[in-house]
Amino acid sequence: MVSQLKDSGAVFRYTEEQAARFRKHGWWGDEILLDHLDRWATETPGFELATDGTGRLTYAEARGQAYRLAASLRRLGVQRGDRVLVQLPNWNEFIVIYLAAIRAGAVLVPIMPIYRHDEIGYILERSQARVAFTAGEFRKFDHLQMFRELRAKSPELKELVVVRGDAAADEQSIERLTEPDRRADDFDESAIGTRPTADDGHVLIFTSGTEARPKGCFHTWNTIGFSVRGLAKAFELDRGCVTFAPSPVSHGTGLAMGVAVPILTGGSIHLQDVWQPKEGLARIREHRCTHAATATPFVRMALDAFDPAADDVSPMRMWICAGAPIPAALASEVANVFKGCRLLPLYGASEIFAATACWASDPPEYAITSDGRPALEGVEIKVTDEEVLYRGPGAMLGYWRDPERTAIAIDKDGWYHTGDRGEVNAEGLLRLKGRIKDVIIRGGTNISATEVEEHLLTHPKVKAVAVVAMPDRLMGEKACAFVVPDGDEAPTLAELGDYLKNTRRIAVHKIPERVEIVKELPMTPTGKIQKFALRDQARRMVEIATS
Repeated sequence: MVSQLKDSGAVFRYTEEQAARFRKHGWWGDEILLDHLDRWATETPGFELATDGTGRLTYAEARGQAYRLAASLRRLGVQRGDRVLVQLPNWNEFIVIYLAAIRAGAVLVPIMPIYRHDEIGYILERSQARVAFTAGEFRKFDHLQMFRELRAKSPELKELVVVRGDAAADEQSIERLTEPDRRADDFDESAIGTRPTADDGHVLIFTSGTEARPKGCFHTWNTIGFSVRGLAKAFELDRGCVTFAPSPVSHGTGLAMGVAVPILTGGSIHLQDVWQPKEGLARIREHRCTHAATATPFVRMALDAFDPAADDVSPMRMWICAGAPIPAALASEVANVFKGCRLLPLYGASEIFAATACWASDPPEYAITSDGRPALEGVEIKVTDEEVLYRGPGAMLGYWRDPERTAIAIDKDGWYHTGDRGEVNAEGLLRLKGRIKDVIIRGGTNISATEVEEHLLTHPKVKAVAVVAMPDRLMGEKACAFVVPDGDEAPTLAELGDYLKNTRRIAVHKIPERVEIVKELPMTPTGKIQKFALRDQARRMVEIATS
C-alpha cells in the first residue's frame, strides 16, 4: 500500500507495519463503500436511498446512474487518481457524482456551495482537478458563469459538467453522461475498469479556513471508513433510520453523516438544499426523519420555529451537533420541546473526521458535561499543554502536496495537533475549552480571521484591521472587524461588504457583519494585536445591544 500511494500527492505517513496492525484489529479492511451500495441495490433495489424535495432516488437507480456516469468519466479521460471537483447544493445528484467519481477510481474534491471565485480558484490550482461539476444557478448566484471564468484560467480543468442548467457546446450535462448506454450497462462494469481498493485515494477535503489558505486533507476509504463505521456504531444507526441532512454534504460532517453512513447501513437520506427551519420541520414530519447531524445553530433555529400544533418531530431520536460544544440550556430545551430527541455532540475535523462523540447508549448528562469519548476503538485522545491531540486509523494521509504543513500538524509519533484546547476527565471524556487557532465559527463553519484581514487590507481606506468573533444567538459567532482608517474618510460596513463580495470575490459568509472604526488597535509590548481585548469589546457591544 505504501508503494501504491507514494506518488499520490500527499505525504504518506503510515508504514506497512502500521497498516498491518490496523487490518489485524479490523480497523482497516478491503471492503469499500461501493460494496455496500451493490449489496443494497441487489437485495432491495426499490428501497429509497435519497430524496431532496424535487426527486427520489432508489438504491438501484443510484447505482445505475453512478456507474453510467463513472463510465462516462472514463471516456472523458479520467484516470485512476485524477481529481473530480464538485460544487453542488444538497441535491440527489451529489450522491450520484460521489459514487461515480470513486467508482471511476478518481478522488472526489467536494466544495461547499458558499465558496466563490477566490476560494474555488485556489482549490482548482492546488488540486489540479480534471473535471468539475457545478450547478447552473443556485440562490440567485450564477455558478456556471463563475466556473466558466475559472476554467479559462485553469489549464488542468478539461471538462465542465452542468447540473440543473444549460450546458454550452464545449460543456457536458449530467443528464447526457448518465443516459443508459450499452457500453455502461448497470450490471456490466467492464466499461469502467478495475474497481478501486480501500487504500486508493478517495476524497480530498479542503479545510474551511483555520489558516490563511485552506489545506487539502487527503483520505482513502480506509481512513474515512474507519470513522464512518464508528459513527454508525456510536449512534446505533441501521436500515430503519432516515437521515435529515440540511448541513452541506460537501463538508466533512455532512459527507460522513449525511451520505456515507446511510449508504453503509442501507438507510435513507432526506436532503434539504436551503436551510429554512420551518420548511425543515415540515420535511422531518413528511419523511419521518429519525436523526440529523448539523451545527448547533440549526437546532436553535428549529426550536424557535417549532409549532406543536403543526410540527411533528416524534420520529427524531437524536440531533447530532458538530462544530462547537452543546450549551446545557440548549440540550434542556430540546428535551422539553422535541420530546424523545437527544442532543449528542460530535467532535472532529477534516483531517480526522470523527474524534469523539457521545454514544446513544451514554448517560444523558455526558452530552451536557463533555464532547464525548473516542468514536471507535483504536482512537487515542490526549491533551498536551492544553491542546487536544488525536492518533488513530482515521487520520488523513497528509495535506495534499504540502509536506511542510503536514509535518506541523502531525508529529513524528503520529499525533495530530487539533489546535483546540481541552481536558480529559477520569472517565476518558473530552471537554473542549476553546480554540488556539484564530478562527471564527459561524454556524459551524470556520472563518479564518487572517484570511479576511488580508483581503480587507487591500482596501484603500483601510490602514490596519483586526477581525474577531462576536457572539450571536443564532449563528454562535459572527465576524466583527475593527478598522483603523487610512485617511480622514472611514469605510462603512456596506462599502467593505461590497468590496469583499464583488472585488475580492470571497464567500459571503466570511464578510464581517459589524465594523467598528478605531484610532488604533490594542497592542502588546512586542507589537502583537491583543485580540482578546477586541473579543471582549465585541462581546460587550453585543450584550449592550441585546439588553
